[in-house]
Amino acid sequence: MVAQAQAASPAKRHYSHREILEVMSGLMLAMLTSMISTSVVGTALPTIVGELGGQDEYSWVASATMLTMTVSTPLWGKLSDVFGRKLLFQTALGLFVAASLVAGLSQNMGQLIAARAVQGLGVGGLSALAQVILGDIVSPRERGRYSGYMGAVFGISTVAGPLLGGFIVDTDWLGWRWCFYVVVPFALVAFLVIQKVLKLPKVKRSTSIDIWGATTITASASSLMLLLTFGGNQFAWNSGWTYFLVATSLLMLALAVLAERLARNPILPPRLFRNRTFVLTSLTSLFVGMAMFGAMIYLPQYLQIVKGLSPTASGLMTLPMVVALFLGGVISGKIVTQTGRWKIFPVAGLLIVAVGLFLLSRLHVDSGEWLIGFDVAVLGTGLGLSMQILILAAQNGSDPRDMASTTSGVSFFRSLGGAVGVAAFGAILTNRIKTEMAGLAAAAGIRLPGGSGDFKLGSPGEIQRLPEPIKHIVLESFTRGLETVFLVGVPIALLGFVAAIFLKELPLRGASTPAPVPAAPSKDDLVLAGLLLELVAQRIERANGEPSALLTAVAAMAPPDERSERERAGSVAKDVLRPTSRALIAQARPPQKDLVTGGVSQ
Repeated sequence: MVAQAQAASPAKRHYSHREILEVMSGLMLAMLTSMISTSVVGTALPTIVGELGGQDEYSWVASATMLTMTVSTPLWGKLSDVFGRKLLFQTALGLFVAASLVAGLSQNMGQLIAARAVQGLGVGGLSALAQVILGDIVSPRERGRYSGYMGAVFGISTVAGPLLGGFIVDTDWLGWRWCFYVVVPFALVAFLVIQKVLKLPKVKRSTSIDIWGATTITASASSLMLLLTFGGNQFAWNSGWTYFLVATSLLMLALAVLAERLARNPILPPRLFRNRTFVLTSLTSLFVGMAMFGAMIYLPQYLQIVKGLSPTASGLMTLPMVVALFLGGVISGKIVTQTGRWKIFPVAGLLIVAVGLFLLSRLHVDSGEWLIGFDVAVLGTGLGLSMQILILAAQNGSDPRDMASTTSGVSFFRSLGGAVGVAAFGAILTNRIKTEMAGLAAAAGIRLPGGSGDFKLGSPGEIQRLPEPIKHIVLESFTRGLETVFLVGVPIALLGFVAAIFLKELPLRGASTPAPVPAAPSKDDLVLAGLLLELVAQRIERANGEPSALLTAVAAMAPPDERSERERAGSVAKDVLRPTSRALIAQARPPQKDLVTGGVSQ
C-alpha cells in the first residue's frame, strides 16, 4: 500500500523555486480572473437589472454562481484524479471563458442567470484545482512559502472587482456587458501560461467515477443552498417549500453517505472522515467561510448606504483588509516554512477574526474612516493567518492518494460555509431592518410610504436623497441590522477557534525530513543469499521426475519452448542460479593481498 501511495503521488519530482513560481503565475492569474468575475457584478447589478428587467430575479444573479461553485468543488478534485490535473484545470478555465462571453451577450435575465451558473462551475474547478496542483508540486513543509500568495489573490479580487465594476458601469463607452468581457483576455493568457509551464508527471489513476456520489452530494448541497438563499424571501420559512427542501437535503445526505460507503472510488472517501485532521480543518474552514463571506458581502453595503461612499470609494476603504490579509498570509507562510510549526496561525487567526467582527459591530453612522480602516485591517489579519494554513494542514495530514479529495473537500466546506453565511446573514439583516424601521418610525410618529414592511430601500444613491426624517430612520435601521450581523459572526468565529485548538500539529513532510534510505546489504546477507541460490540449484539437479512446486516455479523462469519442465528448470539452475550464487559469495569475500606484488587481488 505504501508503495502504491508513493507511486500515485506526483510530488516525487522535485520542482525548483523558479519552476514553482512559473506554475503559480498561471494558477494565480486564473484564480484572480475567476474571483474578480464573481465580485465585479456587485456594483453593476442594479444597472443590469434595470436594462434586462426582472427585479424579482435580482437575487438569482448573485446566488447562482455561489451555488454551482459550492456544489461542484468536490467533483473537480475527483475528476482530476481520473483525467489529470492540467486537462481539468484548462477545462474549467475554458468553461469559465465561454460562460463569461454568454453572460455578456445575454438578452434577458434567464440567459444571464444560466450563464452565471455555468461560470460558477468554472470558478469551482479553478479554486479547487489550483490548491490541488500546488499540493502536487510543493511539499507541505515548503508549501507555506507559497500559500500566502494564493490567499492574497482572494483579497486583491475583493477590492479589484468592485473597483473595476464601478469604473466600467460609470464609463459610457463600455457598459455593463464589459464586466464579463474584461476577464476573457486574462483567462486566455492564464490558459497559455499553464499550457507552457505546467508539466506534471503522468500518474496512473483509477478510471471509475462516482456518479451516485456526485448526484447525491450535489442534490443535498443544492437543496440546502436554495433553502438558505430564498427562505424568508421568495417563500415563507413556515411553508411547504421549506419542509420540502429540508426533507430533500436530509434524504440526499443520507443517500450520499450510503453511496460513498459503497463506491469503489468515492468523491469524498469515508476514510477522510476518520481522519481527525480532515474533520477539524473542514469544520474550521466552514466557520471561516461563514464569517469571511458574511463580513465581506455586507461591509460594502455599510460603506455605500450608511457612509454614502461611491462604489469606487468603498472599494478603496477595504484596502487595509486586503493589505493585512496579504501580509498575514505571506509572513505566516514563510514562518511555517522556516520552523515547520503551523498550528498557532489558525488558532490565533480565528481569534483575531472574532475580534475584528466585534469591532465592526461597534461601527455607527458617524464612525470615522480611520476607525473603519483599522477594524477591517484586524479582520484581514485574522483571515490571512488562517485561510491557507488550514488547507496546508489538511493536505499534510492526508494520505498522498487522497490529496485531491482532501483539498477539494476542505474547499467545499469553506464555500458551503460562505454560502450559508451570506444567506443567513442576509435573512438576519432584512428582518432586523424591517423591525428597526417599524420601531423608529412609530417612535417618531412617521408613517413610511407603503408601510415599514413594504418600504423599498432602493439604491444607495436613492437612499441618500431621501428626506431627512426618513433618511435617518433608514440609516439607523441599517446600522443596527449590520451590528447584529457582525455580532452573530463573533460566536461563529469562536467556534472555529475552538475547532482549531483541537487540531494536532503533525510534522510537515518535506525536503527537510527526507525519507530513510535503505541500508546496503551486509556481507553476511550476500553470503546467505548466495548459499540459498546454490541450495535451490542443487535441489533442481537432484529432482527425480516427481511433481514439484519448486521445479515448476523455476521452470517458469525460462522461455516456454518444446523442452520438458525438468529440462527448462535445469537450464535455469545451470545458467542463472549457480552463476548468481557464485557472484554474490565472491562479492562478500574480503580482498586478498598478493604476496608477490603487494597489491590487492579479488
